[in-house]
Amino acid sequence: MAGKETNNKLVANNKKAFHDYFIDEKYECGIELCGTEVKSVRMGKCSIKEAFVRIDNGEVFVYGMHISPYEKGNIFNKDPLRIRKLLLHKSEITKLFSKIREKGFTLVPLEVYFKNGKVKVLIGLARGKKLYDKREDIAKKDVRRANEREFKIKNL
Repeated sequence: MAGKETNNKLVANNKKAFHDYFIDEKYECGIELCGTEVKSVRMGKCSIKEAFVRIDNGEVFVYGMHISPYEKGNIFNKDPLRIRKLLLHKSEITKLFSKIREKGFTLVPLEVYFKNGKVKVLIGLARGKKLYDKREDIAKKDVRRANEREFKIKNL
């Protein structure tokens, strides 16, 4: 989804989520930020490696998302690890809530990016991978790299 159009600017992505989970569905949502946080995100100082998403009282929140304090922000800076609200339609929230009540499903943030000047978060409905699934993915990746290496050598 993100990065395919020319007006999207990727700020942070969560490679660990793709390694640890199977991503079934993706949802684009807005995020509620303060002014200095937006400036910090614009500078690329955002991390979602340890972040996760929860639904509380019909609202979606992201926990553990780190946005570094803006250097010129002074007293207006907020806590870097504070809980931030995600903006989704009510129908999407109820659909997600019913899905995550099933065993094995969770919500994880996948990407943070700018779309038409607004900060967007791509969240994924995910199922956890077992150890053998992870090993299988690593083996596939190694085979792909070896094939690319051979192709590169042949074409030189």
